[in-house]
Amino acid sequence: MALREIRIEGDPILKKVCKPVAEVNDRIRELVKDMLETMYDANGVGLAAPQIGILKRIFVIDVSEEGNEPRVFINPEIVKTWGTQTGDEGCLSIPGKTATVTRPSNVIVRAYDEEMKQFELEGEGLLARAILHENDHLNGRLYIEIADGPIRDLSAPRNE
Repeated sequence: MALREIRIEGDPILKKVCKPVAEVNDRIRELVKDMLETMYDANGVGLAAPQIGILKRIFVIDVSEEGNEPRVFINPEIVKTWGTQTGDEGCLSIPGKTATVTRPSNVIVRAYDEEMKQFELEGEGLLARAILHENDHLNGRLYIEIADGPIRDLSAPRNE
């Protein structure tokens, strides 16, 4: 396993649409391990392949408090969304920034795991937000494009 460099806003690869994964081989399995290691090292809850320069439809998520429940999504397809949630989002590709984003509060996603076994998962709350955020990366979209308001610097005090 190896830590990968996280691409930062302004890198053109973050605006590209990713290609489906045709098969899971040792190279893809190693990529998934590297993505998880990179995500955990950066204290993130999700990481998509284009964020490390790979235009493949893969993302990883771990929204558990302990950081010990990794989930792998290969060729994800959003089946259904419903409800609404509004909250702050950040992104490893936009360090030190946050913005308020409204997204569906519930999602059903169909994807493949690292063994290319298909699964369907219903997520709500933070899990739904993370799935939708990472899936946006696979389509070349960053959360700042759908933010409800200004992008804020995390180090600045928030006036409310």
